[in-house]
Amino acid sequence: MTYDAVVYDLDGTLVRLAVDWGAVASDVANVLRARDVDPGTAGLWGMLELSDETGHRDAVEATITDYERDGARNSDRLTLADGLPHDVPVGVCSLNAEEACRLALDTHDLTSSIGPVVGRDSVGSSKPDPEGLLRVVDDLDADRESTVFVGDSERDAETARRAGTAFEWASEFDQRRYRA
Repeated sequence: MTYDAVVYDLDGTLVRLAVDWGAVASDVANVLRARDVDPGTAGLWGMLELSDETGHRDAVEATITDYERDGARNSDRLTLADGLPHDVPVGVCSLNAEEACRLALDTHDLTSSIGPVVGRDSVGSSKPDPEGLLRVVDDLDADRESTVFVGDSERDAETARRAGTAFEWASEFDQRRYRA
């Protein structure tokens, strides 16, 4: 099936950010502990949610975004990036910070092929909540039923399901039908 709009996840789909996520989680845990918050056994995204609950989101967000910016500058371009531009509108919806997304797109000369970019800090929620994906669909002036979200994780698949868009795995997505 061909869709009227394509929305990509970023990391693991168009590029691979050069980020040591274990180091990020460790530093975020230290940020929380320095603020008398016990992260327990929470993973990185659980600690981000905990930071919301405890009023430390800005400090945690800054720590994660610093790593992502560096990772964007040193990211690897993936095969799907080589299939751009498309002859339909294209956007990005990512769990990464919007600034890091834009930096990665700039690093790999993809900015002119991508329309709206929504990161976890662009809207009030993170994937799998569909808010970010629906924002991109709206910004593309597309219908959710005629949009495909291309990603590399179960979180991406769940986001598409909740948004009412189609979903395709990055490893299986055939871009030939969209190439300009």
